[in-house]
Amino acid sequence: MDSAQLLIILATAITTATPLVFACLGETLTERAGVINLSAEGTVMLGAMVGFVVAKTTESVWLGFLGAAAVGMLVALIVAYGAITLRQSQIAIGFVLALLCSDLSSYLGNPYVRIPGPTVPPAFPIPILEAIPVLGPLFFRQGDVLVYASYVLIIGMWFYFYRTRAGLTLRAIGEQPAAAFVRGHNVVALRYLYTLIGGAMIGIAGAAFSLDFKAGWSHRHTAGYGWIALAIVIFGGWNPLRVALGAYLFGILQSLASVAQSSIQDVPTQVFTVAPFILMILVLVLTSAGWLDRLLGYLPVTPRRALMRALRTAPPAALGRPFEQD
Repeated sequence: MDSAQLLIILATAITTATPLVFACLGETLTERAGVINLSAEGTVMLGAMVGFVVAKTTESVWLGFLGAAAVGMLVALIVAYGAITLRQSQIAIGFVLALLCSDLSSYLGNPYVRIPGPTVPPAFPIPILEAIPVLGPLFFRQGDVLVYASYVLIIGMWFYFYRTRAGLTLRAIGEQPAAAFVRGHNVVALRYLYTLIGGAMIGIAGAAFSLDFKAGWSHRHTAGYGWIALAIVIFGGWNPLRVALGAYLFGILQSLASVAQSSIQDVPTQVFTVAPFILMILVLVLTSAGWLDRLLGYLPVTPRRALMRALRTAPPAALGRPFEQD
């Protein structure tokens, strides 16, 4: 494999990871506010179905994305009401909704299985930027409007988290909600807001699959991607840049699995289908605290400390904990 082929594989991986980027960033936003939306698997699947059906019915791709976002917000509203208002188990609510939405997508989407429909306009290069060595072919030559929007979203969310007062408030309600409330912030309202926005982004991720990267609809069209998004959020340490890198890593693993499948004919295709999921979980395990300390223990002190600071993850302190706002 020469450098040109490697660039093509990496560029394809980055492009096809775009729906996962939307899902991961949506979950990151929700969890930064202190709410766990475990329904991501079902929301992605239901969003993919609704997005395709709306786009097919109206002949408008963008209305399809709007419909998928609305579905994501509706599911997130149920999560938020159960978790924030009723103060019930966020894990239980999300898990039940994940199963319910998955089954609903198959049942309601049955008439639309494997039929053609509208898709996002074709990819186009960005002038000037596509000529940048290495980075141009990787990021700015094979993308469409969704791919370029994901770049803006990644940078914009990082800037919002760490460079704005509103982002500081967001992190506060996920870390120390009582302190944020004392300073005059409506923790409940803000958690509702960020949960709904995050749910909309997860729904858009589903539509990105059915209207662009896996165009069309079929039963369990996006199976597994919601769960892997939850894992990537942990792997990325709830930091938008690291979460996006995790999504791209998963896309690269999928591309390498596809190349290996075409090169190694004797191995069952199912092995290559599940390999990226297994490898991603393995990376998540290896970067957990105990294993990380052992792996980095062989390095000199200075680089070891730097890598440990960069790789170690810690969830928001109030993640999953109900807050009574008096």
